[in-house]
Amino acid sequence: MRIHIATDHAGLDFSQTIQEHLASLGHDVIDHGPTSYDPIDDYPSFCINAAQAVVRDQQAGIEALGVVFGGSGNGEQIAANKVTGARAALVWNHSTAVLARQHNDANVISIGARQHTVEEAMALIDAFVAEPFSLEERHMRRIAQLAEYEATGAIAGHVVDPA
Repeated sequence: MRIHIATDHAGLDFSQTIQEHLASLGHDVIDHGPTSYDPIDDYPSFCINAAQAVVRDQQAGIEALGVVFGGSGNGEQIAANKVTGARAALVWNHSTAVLARQHNDANVISIGARQHTVEEAMALIDAFVAEPFSLEERHMRRIAQLAEYEATGAIAGHVVDPA
């Protein structure tokens, strides 16, 4: 599987270790930056680039997921979710990692590097990567509604307040 990685300065050390771990498992890992430590770097472009690459790969039929890191993971998740077709989930324990894939077909996860040890982060990523989407109708329906809203600003048959 191809796995796209991005971070900010807070997750840079994590990122290197995670990339080595994933590559050792046979994954094709692509680093979207940063390449060096800068305590005032701006994570949005790194995370957006990773999320765009995941979506692009998936649209091309390439099995791909993304992992983004930051101090808390919140901003990185928000940045990734700005990409049309990205479904980024903030993951903080085994259950959220599994459910992100199983129920939400998340294609990107975000992890707070200041919230976890690198070993915990690797376990979360491994759980996420290993878990398939359930293909349950209710989950497929909800994901389709989100995609419809993303494309049109509405969800057919549901009230979405325009105000």
